[in-house]
Amino acid sequence: DNAFTAEYLKNCIADAYGRLIAPAIEREIRSSLTETAEDGAIKVFGKNLEQLLLQPPIAGKVVLGWDPAFRTGCKLAVVDPTGKVLATKVIYPTEPHNKVAESKAEVKKLIDKYHVNLISCGNGTASRESEKIISDMIHEMNLPVDYVITNEAGASVYSASKLATEEFPDFDVAQRSAVSIARRVQDPLAELVKIDPKSIGVGQYQHDMNQKKLTEALDHVVEDCVNRVGVDLNTASASLLEYVSGVSKAIAKNIVVYREENGKFASRSQLLKVAKLGPKAYEQCAGFMRISDGKNPLDATGVHPESYAATKQLLETLGYTLSDVTDRNVAGISKKVRDYKKLAQDLEIGELTLRDIVKELETPARDPREDMPKPILRSDVLEIKDLTPGMVLKGTVRNVIDFGAFVDIGVHQDGLVHISQMCDRFIKHPLEVVSVGDIVEVKVLSVDVKKQRIQLTMKI
Repeated sequence: DNAFTAEYLKNCIADAYGRLIAPAIEREIRSSLTETAEDGAIKVFGKNLEQLLLQPPIAGKVVLGWDPAFRTGCKLAVVDPTGKVLATKVIYPTEPHNKVAESKAEVKKLIDKYHVNLISCGNGTASRESEKIISDMIHEMNLPVDYVITNEAGASVYSASKLATEEFPDFDVAQRSAVSIARRVQDPLAELVKIDPKSIGVGQYQHDMNQKKLTEALDHVVEDCVNRVGVDLNTASASLLEYVSGVSKAIAKNIVVYREENGKFASRSQLLKVAKLGPKAYEQCAGFMRISDGKNPLDATGVHPESYAATKQLLETLGYTLSDVTDRNVAGISKKVRDYKKLAQDLEIGELTLRDIVKELETPARDPREDMPKPILRSDVLEIKDLTPGMVLKGTVRNVIDFGAFVDIGVHQDGLVHISQMCDRFIKHPLEVVSVGDIVEVKVLSVDVKKQRIQLTMKI
């Protein structure tokens, strides 16, 4: 109430609020909102990456990897069912060379010589032009071959990496890229772990994120996927092994060196002979390692070595032998267990451990990726002008964002399914309905050829 100081105090308070307090509150709110948005975006990236890594492998096929390009030509690489490179070639069927007939003849030679079953064509520059040529060839020459459009995000990053140089010292960058595109179809997980997760292109605005937090989250997703699927100890690369729980980069390299010097691993216990891999690391990693044709059938399952004695006792109790595990004759074992609690006490293990063992024996060495939708194999090509509203097509979800999902329906441009067109109920986020890699049925709503835009709906 002091008439002399009141004006000064008012001015001080107004100045303090306007110049210091209000901006500080604003910064704090902005920072909090940004952090919340970042966490949400990172969650979406992680889910997209998980779906990408867990795509089912197309096993047992000789694959021709096709890295499309214009001026520099399309790079080809033929790999056998184990991923071994059989041949590489460069052809020039696209602009400005247009050596279409010559290129088709070269591809036909490779297909005949190596009995190629599948062509994996990258989805980068000139992919649709290449796809047209592949489709024409299949029909003109009546080839017993399908093709698949493969997401090549990160292939160029891998090709120029130190790892790729060590793996293929005699290949140039483009040849390595073609090999990567072929192998991605055979085992997406084994190939994609060679690439920095941030380079796989699983979301929008990745570079605006807190890079440390994003890296940690994506690395965790890769580690989780590798451990969920399990790793074949006799074929896995060092890049794949280092994501296994308890295995460092140095130990991963030592496992590969040991394998090269001593031949295939015959049992999980041999891991203890690997340099720097002590009992603690063995305890952490052994359950995630698989040996398909080893001495002990349990080495091919997710049962941890410390539970082997209890597992053998369990099998004997229920009238099975270890050879039944090899012959897959243990299906239905869960129906024979009447009282888990009592049986767990008899075997001197925890009830949850017993349930895990029974579940694993029910489907030994089963790959969890088998549940995922298989990639769409094509033999024909569509163009945007071929699309008409009302047309129903099958497509692959390529990317999921906050307002919808982009779906590859086999034309040059991915179509957008807006969040409002995904299902009949209200959803907060597209991830409630779809994930990257999902095979979905969509109907064309509208096509804008000029702007190259395709609107799709999943409400069929």
